[in-house]
Amino acid sequence: MKIKKRLLISNTVMVIIPFVITFIFAYSLFFISSTFLDKDIRYNNLKKLANIRAELLNVRSSILKQNEVALDDNFQKYLSVSLSSINGKYIITDGYTVTVFPQEFSKIDVEKIIERIKDSSLEKGVDINGLTYVIEYADITLKDGAKSKVILMAPTEKIDMFNWFLLITILVFIVSFICINIVMSYEISMKILKPINSLKKAASEISSGNLNCEVIEEGDEEIKELCHDFELMRIQLKDSINMKMKYDDNRKMLVSSISHDLKTPITSIKGYVEGILDGVANTKQKMESYLKTIYSKAEQVDLMIDDLLLYSKLDLNQLPFNFEKTNIIEYFSFCIEETEPELLKANIKIKLENNLEHSKFVMLDRDRMRRVIMNIIDNSCKYMDKEQGEIVIKLRETSTSIIAEIRDNGKGIKESEVNKIFDRFYRADSARSGAKGSGLGLAIAKQIVEGHKGKIWAVSHENEGISIIISLTKITESRGNYEEYIDS
Repeated sequence: MKIKKRLLISNTVMVIIPFVITFIFAYSLFFISSTFLDKDIRYNNLKKLANIRAELLNVRSSILKQNEVALDDNFQKYLSVSLSSINGKYIITDGYTVTVFPQEFSKIDVEKIIERIKDSSLEKGVDINGLTYVIEYADITLKDGAKSKVILMAPTEKIDMFNWFLLITILVFIVSFICINIVMSYEISMKILKPINSLKKAASEISSGNLNCEVIEEGDEEIKELCHDFELMRIQLKDSINMKMKYDDNRKMLVSSISHDLKTPITSIKGYVEGILDGVANTKQKMESYLKTIYSKAEQVDLMIDDLLLYSKLDLNQLPFNFEKTNIIEYFSFCIEETEPELLKANIKIKLENNLEHSKFVMLDRDRMRRVIMNIIDNSCKYMDKEQGEIVIKLRETSTSIIAEIRDNGKGIKESEVNKIFDRFYRADSARSGAKGSGLGLAIAKQIVEGHKGKIWAVSHENEGISIIISLTKITESRGNYEEYIDS
């Protein structure tokens, strides 16, 4: 639920529920008063009270409209007729003397009424002879200029019950309104503050370096979105730190591996140079042999540095690719023709097996992919232990990809180590000291293939060789409203 909607509902509830509680209380009080207390404060009686008071006010108004009043029989008859509809009574005073009052009233009752009109609580009425009278009065001027007072009265039900009922009803509304507001405010604050406190705690944990503190998504919709974004931030921060640690470890390994791999040729170069300086190469043939060896070792160091620079650029995505639509069959045929003479000198045969039936086109950076194929073939030559070596390139396809498998019949690699051969500077222990190269060949191949949005992996055949498999996405063309693979 959104916070705006929750606040709207809660504010509505804060207003409606107190009214509902007050209505139920008032109805219950009506029922109890009528049934058990014999007090009828229902609507009809309240209406009757209002009519009686209105009639008294009308008579009072008509009296006040008269400029000079004569306290004669006609005036008294007028009062009797005017009040007859509500069974009213009247009292007339002449100055401080009571001149006219109902026969059923005693002087004490009259004094009680006169005292009551001096305060402002006329709505409470006056109890006389077991009845409650509503009172109104009018100050008049007689013809002789004397001041007089006319007190008008009408019997009704006890009205103090109504006042008490009204007071209690208002009190119930106020109390229920305050209680509902407190409860709803507490509920709203808990719905908002609880997830915020959890978020605050998680932020504190993260700021102290604990990135394993998961942020739970709870609360209203906006707060859930905030918690979700905060959790994504935590995960990304954790991943970035883990990546940094991984890069630091890789950097340390890189320095260690470079030092190890560069040390051997450099040591050789130093040894041969010292031999020349010490006069060991005292013949033209020895001098030539020493210089050729130094040149070979320098080329090896140069190759290592070139591979290292290439791998660094690939790893940092700083090397652009120039993709072209390429016929994969023709491409591999060209690569075989280029390498076949050198392979034959090493007594290694190479051939292409084409099992493609539909698409044969992919997007390639020809130069970069050639580096991949050459690196794989060079690796096969380095670890070839058979008298008659053989490298087979097999092309096949799936519904979306073209698969190129480069398989040799060399010494192979253990199944447990097959996933490590694409790591930087990795060599099988048994072959490390004798193998030439930078140790980055397959790592570079992996970076280039992934730059083509492809995949590369290895399958070991134990002592019967190894397969390096490359998967590349097919190219399709749209014709009309359907797709058709491009054929030859």
